[in-house]
Amino acid sequence: MQRIVIDTNVIVSSLIQRNYPYLIINDFFLENKFQLCVSDELLTEYYEVLARPKFSKFQDFFIKAESLLADIEAKSIKFIPTIKLDLISDKDDNMILELADECKADFVITGNTTDFTFSSYKETKIITPKEYWEIYKPD
Repeated sequence: MQRIVIDTNVIVSSLIQRNYPYLIINDFFLENKFQLCVSDELLTEYYEVLARPKFSKFQDFFIKAESLLADIEAKSIKFIPTIKLDLISDKDDNMILELADECKADFVITGNTTDFTFSSYKETKIITPKEYWEIYKPD
């Protein structure tokens, strides 16, 4: 089973519109077709970002976010990264690679192509939601 780290921007997108992030979360994660890997630091970021008042303009955003976070807590595997990296200019995003390293992720799925400027880190492919859906999605 694929091990995947999902950047916060993909989680947010999955709650706002029915696009690739939505499909990845609803068709694959919620149906247990891949293993979502998280850390305490990434979970904290999920909670903090999804609670931002600016998302109140989207219908039922906070209700959907609360439900998704409960599913993430229940279905993901938590890891404690043992390395500290300084490879990404946005320092907070290094935690994604630290987690990918620890869990030996197959993929990091991110919409942040500005900061994630490389296509892989060790054995982990760094891809957009569209790339994942069109090329790597589980059968």
